Amino acid sequence: MLKVRGLTKRYGDTEVVRNLDLTVQRGECFGLLGPNGAGKTTTLRLLLGLIEPDAGSIELAGIAVPQHAREARMKIGVVPQIDNLDPDFSVRENLLVYGRYFGMSKAAVAKRVPELLDFAGLASKADARIVQLSGGMKRRLTLARALVHDPDILFLDEPTTGLDPQARHLIWQGLRRLIGAGKTIVLTTHFMDEAERLTDRLAILDHGGIVAEGAPRALIETHIEPAVVEVYGEGLGAWTHAHASQICQRHETVGETLFCYTASPVHVIDVLKQTPALRYLHRPSSLEDVFLKLTGRDLRD
Repeated sequence: MLKVRGLTKRYGDTEVVRNLDLTVQRGECFGLLGPNGAGKTTTLRLLLGLIEPDAGSIELAGIAVPQHAREARMKIGVVPQIDNLDPDFSVRENLLVYGRYFGMSKAAVAKRVPELLDFAGLASKADARIVQLSGGMKRRLTLARALVHDPDILFLDEPTTGLDPQARHLIWQGLRRLIGAGKTIVLTTHFMDEAERLTDRLAILDHGGIVAEGAPRALIETHIEPAVVEVYGEGLGAWTHAHASQICQRHETVGETLFCYTASPVHVIDVLKQTPALRYLHRPSSLEDVFLKLTGRDLRD
């Protein structure tokens, strides 16, 4: 469904996207992760044919982009980072009008609307104005709108940013239904648990290039130790100096917390119990640990 080879984009002397290779299979949910400034947004704009690359090739749903970007966009649905629903229309009218943009007949769009309202959990809000919707409702409507023309592939740009946990889980349920129905999805997100839950494979971008690619669990097993013990409290500096190098396979101190990465958390905890002033949190390693190891902990603006 998506084939990218040698994709490169420069702005002045800055190479924002650097020799990128990507392949997304039909029916796959593929994640594109990276810190701010890593090149995710530029990559998406390139894939959608909104800007032209300086080098490389893109084939989207079997169509060359940007050469035939308009034809390719007829086969895709996009959920942008910021909702761009029309406030002058009702929920139903937003779906009806959007379908017409894709050349669908009025009858064909009208037939799709009840199904889409049901998918978004908005059947009771069909005649409501956009200003009457909560943030979660708006997000679900934006997702339903992207499906109005039954696209072959969906691009979701941070679909749950700004939502409360309940709304996030409703969006995840909808996305799982789409994945189960065989839809192809390209997802960008800053929520690592979201990527772990939804994606079959993902790529982590940094400085315009891919630093790791694979299934979430495989990346965790390849790049990080099995367990993490987070240690904090009075006397942490002295404890770190005395023990960390001996009992942690790898460790780093961030602010007032020590992250101890290990395959033997029980041993680490036994040593910690001898220093009651310290507190700790023991957890399995996660995709977020991989992400921070590969891209660093420095704040990106």
